[in-house]
Amino acid sequence: MSNVLDLVDHTFFRLERASGVTSVIQCVWVYDRAIDIDRLRQFHRHLQQGRLYRRIERSPLPFGRHRWVSPSDQPDLEIVERPRPRQEFDAWLDEQADIPIDAEHGPGWHLAVLPFTDGGAGVSLVASHCVTDAVGLCEAVADAACGYDNATNWPAAGSRPRWQALREDARQTVRDVPGIGRAFVAAARFVRRNHGGAGSAGPAPVLSAGIDESVTPPTATVFVDADEWDARAESLGGTSNTLFAAVAASLAQRVGRVAADGTVTLTMAINQRTPGDTRANAITNVDFTVDPAPAATDLREIRAATKQALIRSQEEPDERWTLLPLVLLVPERLGKRWVGAATNSAASVGSSNIGAVNPAVNRPDGTEADHFAMRSLTAGMTNAVMHQLGGLLSLLSGRAHGRVFVSIVAYQLDRPTSKAELQQHVASVLSEFSLTATAGWPGPEPVSGAQ
Repeated sequence: MSNVLDLVDHTFFRLERASGVTSVIQCVWVYDRAIDIDRLRQFHRHLQQGRLYRRIERSPLPFGRHRWVSPSDQPDLEIVERPRPRQEFDAWLDEQADIPIDAEHGPGWHLAVLPFTDGGAGVSLVASHCVTDAVGLCEAVADAACGYDNATNWPAAGSRPRWQALREDARQTVRDVPGIGRAFVAAARFVRRNHGGAGSAGPAPVLSAGIDESVTPPTATVFVDADEWDARAESLGGTSNTLFAAVAASLAQRVGRVAADGTVTLTMAINQRTPGDTRANAITNVDFTVDPAPAATDLREIRAATKQALIRSQEEPDERWTLLPLVLLVPERLGKRWVGAATNSAASVGSSNIGAVNPAVNRPDGTEADHFAMRSLTAGMTNAVMHQLGGLLSLLSGRAHGRVFVSIVAYQLDRPTSKAELQQHVASVLSEFSLTATAGWPGPEPVSGAQ
């Protein structure tokens, strides 16, 4: 099996290094009772010997492809000694997301448990997006919870002599030349088709000169009973995935992430992971435009747009993906300029629905957690990078333990909001859809819905 990084993974890594911003996926479990620490230690050991057991080793060639290697060390399990109130769990999760994670130098992931003062506990697993995507992380967690060790036998880090690395990577570069040529043709076509920025949410506000400051985009997480979610989707003439897209579009309208005509461009992540797939990010994206105005009362229009987008994704791959071979030619010092173009964030709202997760995912200590959710976050975000992105609105959803979770991260350049304001926006949107939601961890209080 080749250990050469897929071009999507190579691009993720290059953009992360260029921007200095680390993208992470965070799994979160809440137990309303004491957690079994011994079983959690077993879970941690299986994670160490599973799909997360790898790092990225750079090519010695400036334009060479990077490779997967086996790490020489492993991350420890963090057990917080001093219990904290549940009300502080959300802040602790943010602290966990900010712990340095590095797909190249390690650690590539981190598992921690926080005992609550009332006897329960919360668990966080943070992994680099350069090591895995959300679906891949769920597979790694399910394997570990079931006691499976499925680590791929990657070469050891630094095991290639420099002369061998130069020779092998030069041969790989030659094999990449035809793809690079096709990418140049696709790039010219892409520029012609997108000249003028149709569908854009408008130019980003000018960034004032001065020190580049760190930015922490506000987040929110809500839970909805899965049966209620499905019933509401059906009553509105849609599906579970359509309802999620509609919620994303309505939230975009509320926070002002819309085009001049009031429409919203959704960027939907599509899972392409296959059995035995070793890619970190086995996904593609498809963009489509929807009108959020009728979303809360009729999903048929958004359902049709979603269906057409999925059909189009099978027939026409995302044009941005065809440009990936060109990333190999861009010096890292210039890669930062690609960040906004690669993500299309200035004109879109990210929506990723992983669907029903394997039930084993909800059993890190061998028993069912009371709540499970996932978050897609960034660490090290700065004001300058956020302006390149054109702001940010991204939603991640899935279902586990009889609930649908929706996690949101948002930042508008012209109207920054606090975490409390974002949570209120989310509550208002769910109320429009007549959905009763629970916010927070574990969030016993209903925040929206019909009476």
